[in-house]
Amino acid sequence: MSHKDFTKLDRLIGKTTALALFCMGTVYLVITSIGFLSLKSDLDPIGDPYFSIMEILILVMAPLMVVLMVEVHAYASYNVKTLSLIALIFMSIVACITCSVHYLRLTASHESITSLPWLFSFTWPSVIYALDILAWDFFFSLSMLFAAPVFKGDRLKASVRIIMIVSGVLSFAGLLGPIVGNMQIRNIGIVGYGVVFPFFCLLLAKVFSRTELLYEEAMQNNE
Repeated sequence: MSHKDFTKLDRLIGKTTALALFCMGTVYLVITSIGFLSLKSDLDPIGDPYFSIMEILILVMAPLMVVLMVEVHAYASYNVKTLSLIALIFMSIVACITCSVHYLRLTASHESITSLPWLFSFTWPSVIYALDILAWDFFFSLSMLFAAPVFKGDRLKASVRIIMIVSGVLSFAGLLGPIVGNMQIRNIGIVGYGVVFPFFCLLLAKVFSRTELLYEEAMQNNE
């Protein structure tokens, strides 16, 4: 599969962004786990300082996820460019929705949150919670599933494709939570984008790094 249009700058940005998302995703997972362990009831929302740290991490990670999908689109061969472009559009929607939701939640006053729980609360049902589920359990899953066919070939690329499909399917399964009225089921979606996605980023960084090595070898052979 030819990646001749995947430039040196693309490789640098792609590899750096993937590693940054892996690191931040790991930190997010640790903070989320600590936040859940601090709860007295599984039905309670995660409180501060864990919640605010998670909000800030998402505001940083979401734009980087768009950048990463830009590089996936740049990496894609010509015959799957349409699929990677669709994936990029869906990831852009994820970033727009979730950044709006989490910025609003982070900056809203305590009085607004307590007086308008149907709007600002991250307990079901509320407007911002529903929007965040739409972003992560629907558009994120579509982005991963549409981008998965980009990676074909050897064992590493096959692993990337499989983990993208797993991430997308698990995230999509999180939609069952609000549908059946059991938000514990929604945690399946969190596993998809909160646990599986960081490992996808790590594998993707390896793919981009190896592409860089292959490119340098090809350039040396042409000299």
